[in-house]
Amino acid sequence: MAANLISTDVLGEPLELPCGVILKNRLVKAPMSDSLGNGEGGPTEALIRLYERWAEGGVALSIIGEVQVDPRFPEKPGNLVLGSNTKQQPLLQLTRRATIEGAHLWPQLGHAGALSHLPISQPKGPSALHIGSFECAGMSNDEVKNLPNLYAKTAEQAKAVGFTGLQIHAAHGFLLSQFLSPLFNHRTDEYGGSIEARCNIVVNLINEVRRTVGPTFPIGIKINSTDKLEGGLTKDDALNVVRILDQTSIDLIDISGGTYFPGAKASSDGSSEGPYFLDFARKAKELTNIPLTVTGGFKKREQAVNAVGSGAADMVGIARAMVLNPRLAESWLAENSGNPEFPKFKTTPPGGVTAWYTMRLTALAEDQENMFTLDLPTALRTYEERDAQRCIKWQKKFSHLLAKS
Repeated sequence: MAANLISTDVLGEPLELPCGVILKNRLVKAPMSDSLGNGEGGPTEALIRLYERWAEGGVALSIIGEVQVDPRFPEKPGNLVLGSNTKQQPLLQLTRRATIEGAHLWPQLGHAGALSHLPISQPKGPSALHIGSFECAGMSNDEVKNLPNLYAKTAEQAKAVGFTGLQIHAAHGFLLSQFLSPLFNHRTDEYGGSIEARCNIVVNLINEVRRTVGPTFPIGIKINSTDKLEGGLTKDDALNVVRILDQTSIDLIDISGGTYFPGAKASSDGSSEGPYFLDFARKAKELTNIPLTVTGGFKKREQAVNAVGSGAADMVGIARAMVLNPRLAESWLAENSGNPEFPKFKTTPPGGVTAWYTMRLTALAEDQENMFTLDLPTALRTYEERDAQRCIKWQKKFSHLLAKS
């Protein structure tokens, strides 16, 4: 569809998912590692307020990134954990306050696997690996076979405390993404080899989660279009993943890319000024009738309008732009350009930009963004000091489980 023929109000159109749930518009607050948990797997008042603000700002769906299914393998010590020992009341407050104005709130169910946070984990992935300074143990067959049950129990908990759906995290180099990638997955059993075999655990997991939550509860999944690593998931294999997912009960496929593997190039470090994965999304659209979200690189309203209006995607996932303006959805739905001004940094030490945005999230959560003046080195130092303190709390809370890793 030519750009000048695209209706400018396309972002405000509702979307019905295969399960029957209707999302009120086409804008998603994409999952990030918010790092606003209390260090014991629970939400803080700051995290609750943050998602309340995005709901007030008009998004159809917010997804909380990196909600862990197993506290032995977290991405960071600020993650949420959904489990039998999780306190219910703060989660109920979170889901109540963040689903106002018709907004949906989903947890992104994850397991960091080989990329688990070292100070509070003993990383374990599909296969034992030793690449340069990186190494991890390999999962046993029994451990792999237990994953669907583990995710299903977590999904059941999510539904019980009021989340309106969930997303399965199979991207960015974490455990399920590791199973899909031949760089991480060297298994010779039913879970390794061809892309179909590498998808087995993901399909089994989806089926068990669906059996547990029922037919009308939305289940999404986030996948990579590419790992951006030599020997990793290729675009052709990723398109085959889409074909395989088309035969499942998934309600929304979120297209992203890249990995947090040490030394890997971030998608945001590329030369592209626009959205990163639209070309892949267009090809994926030809392979499935399941609605697609594309996430990464959306900075301007017209980019989102063109992505949805052209049919490349059904929804647009936005992260950093919504950190800069929590009412971005409201602005864009009002057909106001309202494009945020992105900061420019003179130097970018590893992890620095991510830390800056994470600390701005904290300012948003405290309704203090107008007073946020941290430079990048200070943001990085503050972020790392906070994580170190939370590691102490995490180890104390989950020590009985960590000893069994």
